[in-house]
Amino acid sequence: MDEDLPVSEDALDAELLRHLAERSALAAQALEDAGPQHLVGAFETATLRRLLRAPHPTLRSAALVRIWREILAEARAVRAPMALSVYGGRDPGRAVDFARLRFGAPPPLTLAATPEAALAAARPPAPGRGTGLDGVAVLALDGDKPWWGRLLAEPALKVFDALPCLASLGDTVALAVAAVAPEPTGADQTFWVTDAGGGPGPILAALARDGVAGELVAEAGGLKLFALLGFYQADDPRLARAPGRLAGVIGAAPTPLDV
Repeated sequence: MDEDLPVSEDALDAELLRHLAERSALAAQALEDAGPQHLVGAFETATLRRLLRAPHPTLRSAALVRIWREILAEARAVRAPMALSVYGGRDPGRAVDFARLRFGAPPPLTLAATPEAALAAARPPAPGRGTGLDGVAVLALDGDKPWWGRLLAEPALKVFDALPCLASLGDTVALAVAAVAPEPTGADQTFWVTDAGGGPGPILAALARDGVAGELVAEAGGLKLFALLGFYQADDPRLARAPGRLAGVIGAAPTPLDV
């Protein structure tokens, strides 16, 4: 029973709870200061990278990330509540797991039957309508529907994160989209779409001649999605010279945490 715990252990637990409350309050203030951009979480990424660089010999790095994500999610639930709409493609369970790892347990989550439904949930509501929650869509990249190509015609919606957010969990299988403007974090990847024909090799070679490195992430419906190493603006002249008549940046995300 609790009363049987050693005094030192009981005091340590009380101190831990006090520090967690203080840290959550600081996180809530950071969210409020960020305004609508709180979803992008540039400060969140910077904090996690700093924590992972610090010594934590008794705590696994993955556990450290999860703890911090949940602290921020609790703060967000009070100051800047959000809702998740997840299109999971062939494996909805995996997409949900990665969404929860990134955004925590508090946000209400809805499974979307189509990419279009998920994106609709991320669009800003019309004045006087909506739930008051910031909408985030998490969409799988598998399948034959190039939903990401639609973002070329919807500049209000941007990719701002790639899932899974931990490098140890494998390659990118889903993207997070919201009505935000991505921000550079110092280690980023930019998502760029093109309708250039042929295989990815010649496209990557053309980009490389302009000093741009990247890799193919998805291909469907005559469109290709590349992740470019670094943070590129939509009007970057190097991308303007890249192959494709219908092409453009649809967002950017921090590179996965090295965990």
